[in-house]
Amino acid sequence: MWLAWVFWIGLAIVLYTYAGYGILVIAVLKLRRTRTTSPPAAKSVALPAVSLIIPAYNEAGAIAEKFENSLALDYPRERLTIVFVTDGSNDGTDTLLQSLQTPPGATITVLHSAERRGKLAAVERVMPTITTPITVFSDANTLLNHAALQNLVRHYTDPSIGAVAGEKRVHMEAAAGVQGVGEGLYWKYESWLKRLDAELYSVVGAAGELFSVRTTLYESVPPDSIIEDFELSMRIAMRGYRVAYAPDAYAVEEHSSSLGEEWKRKVRISAGGLQSVIRLRSVLNPFRYGILSFQYISHRVLRWTLAPLLLPVIFLANAGLMGAGVLYVVLLIGQLLFYGAALAGLMLEQLGLRVKLFYIPMYFCVMNCAVYVGALRLLRGKQSAVWEKAQRT
Repeated sequence: MWLAWVFWIGLAIVLYTYAGYGILVIAVLKLRRTRTTSPPAAKSVALPAVSLIIPAYNEAGAIAEKFENSLALDYPRERLTIVFVTDGSNDGTDTLLQSLQTPPGATITVLHSAERRGKLAAVERVMPTITTPITVFSDANTLLNHAALQNLVRHYTDPSIGAVAGEKRVHMEAAAGVQGVGEGLYWKYESWLKRLDAELYSVVGAAGELFSVRTTLYESVPPDSIIEDFELSMRIAMRGYRVAYAPDAYAVEEHSSSLGEEWKRKVRISAGGLQSVIRLRSVLNPFRYGILSFQYISHRVLRWTLAPLLLPVIFLANAGLMGAGVLYVVLLIGQLLFYGAALAGLMLEQLGLRVKLFYIPMYFCVMNCAVYVGALRLLRGKQSAVWEKAQRT
């Protein structure tokens, strides 16, 4: 009896984490009488002054394209300040930026320090100099759609909005392996959940590829923060402001160059997620944070804690229940097929053979195994905030 309880409760938590939460939010939104009002059209909004901060570490291969992309944004040049921070770069990123032609009316600043202290330190160094009401952050290896800034700032007409998250999109070419297809599908799923989160109440955590904040609400986070963008946006939500979502403001990024590079990225994010769970533990109190706690636990905390831990427990409990009925036999066979597909896909990937049927099981297992390794790295103090970025195609 107790083994059956362990199995079904564990299975329910895992299913809720990866599918049930989204379904529940859809049901709540359909039942809720009041609807969230849409932000005004970008063309009807008085555009505020904006600072676009772009940290860049050894991005000589991509920085010229990012420079041109930033200048091509559909935003009045007299209201846009672009700041590149190239701290620690030793591949000539700063020199290349200085050599690029700044057109009349554009304001572009390049800040460089030989010392490498990480992305967060670079941002912290420049933030005291920002005087515009809105600050936008974007990674150097992503390209923004032309209307991105307008579509971000139109949400700030609502005074309850403290930050706006853009959408991350991963470019997937036909020849992409599991790291490309898996990452692309994962971010499509994440984007779907963020849309639901924003409509229900608030996005729980922004991605550093593209997000913005009211400059006055910017709050320094501890210097050893691993996923500082997530922590910063959550701290704004904890102060009673909502984080809006702008899917029509998006950053396009190439996928990881290999499964190994994607693994490295997932381990870092997992370590950072667990670090955030510890630091933001007060958000676990629904009596204090209400619906934000519900969203945070359902969308983030379970994915970084209970769900990965329960996967082997569910499997072992299922094996122990083999004699309790045909249903348990069928469910165990299903698990074996799923994990077998992931293992077969991994072995074929090592041989240079790609079977797309195995991509989802593979990426799911990689994502959850990374939580274990990330937890060990965090406990041992091995995951530095100054991390080596994953190589992109």
